[in-house]
Amino acid sequence: MGAEKLDKENMFADENKYVVDKRIDMLVVAGEHSGDAHAATCIRDLKALHPDLNICAIGGQALQQAGAHLLFDITKWSVVGLVEVLKYYRQFKELMDWIIRWVEVYRPRVVCLVDFPGFNLRLAKKLFEKKLSCKGGGNVKIYAYIAPQIWAWRRNRRFSMAKFLDRLAVIFPFEKAHFSDTNLDVCYVGHPLVGEKLPFTYDLNGELLLLPGSRSAAVKRIFPILLNAFQLLKLKHEKLRGVVVYPDASIKAMLEEEIAKNHLQNVIHLYDHGNLLHPLEICGSLMSSGTASLKIALAGIPGVVVYRAHPITYALGKWIVKVPFLSMANILLKEQAYPEFLQSSALQAFKVAQCMQQFLDNPELARQQFLSYSEKLYRILLQAEDMSPARWLLQDL
Repeated sequence: MGAEKLDKENMFADENKYVVDKRIDMLVVAGEHSGDAHAATCIRDLKALHPDLNICAIGGQALQQAGAHLLFDITKWSVVGLVEVLKYYRQFKELMDWIIRWVEVYRPRVVCLVDFPGFNLRLAKKLFEKKLSCKGGGNVKIYAYIAPQIWAWRRNRRFSMAKFLDRLAVIFPFEKAHFSDTNLDVCYVGHPLVGEKLPFTYDLNGELLLLPGSRSAAVKRIFPILLNAFQLLKLKHEKLRGVVVYPDASIKAMLEEEIAKNHLQNVIHLYDHGNLLHPLEICGSLMSSGTASLKIALAGIPGVVVYRAHPITYALGKWIVKVPFLSMANILLKEQAYPEFLQSSALQAFKVAQCMQQFLDNPELARQQFLSYSEKLYRILLQAEDMSPARWLLQDL
């Protein structure tokens, strides 16, 4: 999986990487690229309010650039689905033990767990059992920012969260009510994309954006479908060009290999998400259901959602996940504003292309339609906030 290995023998010996010369105010644990980005925004705002705060992180490059002392880049381990996670159980267990030992030695005032619930909620439980957290009898506060989607599945997790967490910040206004029967301190802090400069803007003559996701397993399954759909669209729109945004070098290599295999090097260009100087001008998007798809929706850009998982993961998901749609934009809007084509079939790429074709053939109508969806989303997410994420984090610092 191309991940870093844990230096368990020397993790406390390297003064530059692991040891700091003053009390640590916070350890942030963000396990995916989107969580790394959202956490980085919080830390940047927090450091603007209090520049002297000493913050360490298990996360990615975005957190490091925001001013956190990066201990380990966990974003290189991004996986999705039950089957994929089971493959790397040993690595995640070693990392869990590694973090517990670090907290035992350095005792940060707050541990802030950002998204990544499968790992982070287990970490909160371990900190409780080791009597390191306040609720476990220790002196380390445990915060969680961005709640797991208990409204979709495993609703009973709210009780264990109330047992192990001191505070929770949610990013959708409806989530707070789902914890009303617990004693957990829950705060709505607004969605991190609202007010953020979006990396995409609509242009009738722009390129077609392909967004296969930020996790290697998802990219391997979804990107070939997006490329096949793109090639079908080019049969009618000969001048159509494509653009792909990637999160890191390992994903870039995977994308380049697939593009070369389909002989599309001259018509599809790659951009590093972290180095975009200006918003990309695009005419539409073929995309996975991740965070970037909500950015497309907020920008009012026409698009189609594509999803494909390991067959076992998908079968289990259909059984236990109780939501009518996969993309968050559709869930918030309570309708399939962005058409969703899920799982693998011989006709999946054809159906995706056929749907996108309708938007490209009727650009004025499509643009107005998706702008109306954008306006609705902003109205939903701009409901009164309790406080900003940075000020929420400051409560015990």
